[in-house]
Amino acid sequence: MNKQNFCLIFNHKHAISLPLATSRRPFKGGELMKTLVLISLLIGSLIAYLPSYAQTYPCSGPGPGEVVVGQTQGGQGVASIPLCQRVNQQQAQQPPPKWESRWGAIVTDSDKAIVGSASGSLSQDSAERSAISDCKAKGGAHCELQVSYANGCGAMILGDKAFDVDWGSTKAEAIQKATNVCSAASPNCHVYFTTCSPPAQIH
Repeated sequence: MNKQNFCLIFNHKHAISLPLATSRRPFKGGELMKTLVLISLLIGSLIAYLPSYAQTYPCSGPGPGEVVVGQTQGGQGVASIPLCQRVNQQQAQQPPPKWESRWGAIVTDSDKAIVGSASGSLSQDSAERSAISDCKAKGGAHCELQVSYANGCGAMILGDKAFDVDWGSTKAEAIQKATNVCSAASPNCHVYFTTCSPPAQIH
């Protein structure tokens, strides 16, 4: 009897070759049932074996077979937390990504309505100096630091009689915090300027 092989493909790493009869002789009932049971057992075994590597979930830090792939958005008083993902054995041998803080700052010259800013700086001092330089480059004479922050966003809210600058882990949080302060002192507060400085993946 001539036979050919065919494969049941589950993913790029798992395949099973099973003989496929090409003879015109039909399967007997018992033979067909045995073949179907064998195929079902093999499929069930592989499905149970294959893990789900694509799912991400909050974690306190990478454990065995896990890597950090990002962080939750946070906000409203809730700090962002790492997001982990399971990896296969080959991926687990690779070092997890490393993140480095990046600083931002906002500076204003209130008399001339000039805003200077910086983002992606390696240190707080560097961010503040860069923001002051940006303010002066735009024509500012009395550039005053309003806020500096790491791994987050800054926002300036302007009203008819007052303004406020604040920061948060997200742009929405920064806007909300600054709006609350501005609205307590002035009507018609609105978003005037925003900027963000997220952490940088260095590995």
